[in-house]
Amino acid sequence: MPIEAAAGHELPLVVDGTDVRLSCISREGEGLPLVFLHGFGSTKEDYADIAHHPAFAGRPFFAYDAPGCGESHCAGLSKVSIPFLVETALSALAGHGIERFHLVGHSMGGLTSMMLAHGAPDRIASFANIEGNVAPEDCFLSRQIFHYPNNDPKLFLEAFIARNWAAPYYSSPLYATTVRYKVRAEAVRGIFESMVDLSDHGDLMDKFLGLPLPRMFMYGEQNNTLSYLPHLAANGVELAEIPFSGHFPMYSNAPEMWRRIADFQRRAEARPGD
Repeated sequence: MPIEAAAGHELPLVVDGTDVRLSCISREGEGLPLVFLHGFGSTKEDYADIAHHPAFAGRPFFAYDAPGCGESHCAGLSKVSIPFLVETALSALAGHGIERFHLVGHSMGGLTSMMLAHGAPDRIASFANIEGNVAPEDCFLSRQIFHYPNNDPKLFLEAFIARNWAAPYYSSPLYATTVRYKVRAEAVRGIFESMVDLSDHGDLMDKFLGLPLPRMFMYGEQNNTLSYLPHLAANGVELAEIPFSGHFPMYSNAPEMWRRIADFQRRAEARPGD
């Protein structure tokens, strides 16, 4: 189905007393919708190519720029955190009339997705977690707010960009060079501090393993040394290693990312009772 079948629009919300205007992309269709939550320094456009893939032809989908990111507006950037993003997701789903859906989240969006699924598991048909935080070791980006402190949010973000541009991982320079255009510096601290706090103290592994629904954990081959991967597999989580990729499979190896997501969701829908 051509990209023209996807529509861009805005969704005004009030989240925790704060005015938010989400920049969204969506498509109507048949079957359960796919909902995408992007990572830190990324936008909804990470997932716009779904409109080109035959495996998803005719399927409805919904993605949006998180508050403080992309083309979305948030009147209180200092309030943006993972709990705030979860409330945003719930409000966005209600505003878009989505009840039950397949969920895909990357990094920051993966953590947001997991907290969303933990609070409303009956609404989730399947959850594809693309390197979303499940353990303290996942804070290699967010923990920089503590490792490289700077009271000036713009200076912190510029130094963050420089470090990631020089990182020896697939797509890191591509990611880094666009971050300053995709995230407001004033939103970074609340996002990063809440990600670290939840990763260190939020029992994320237990929450992920306790979800009563099909779960996939996707990671790039450069991150196949994550210590918890065998534990995930032993507890029924499908592992999807993406070759020629690090933390950003949507940039490094998008065809394989989409293939694995489509196959996972197809099998989830074929399960008895789904």
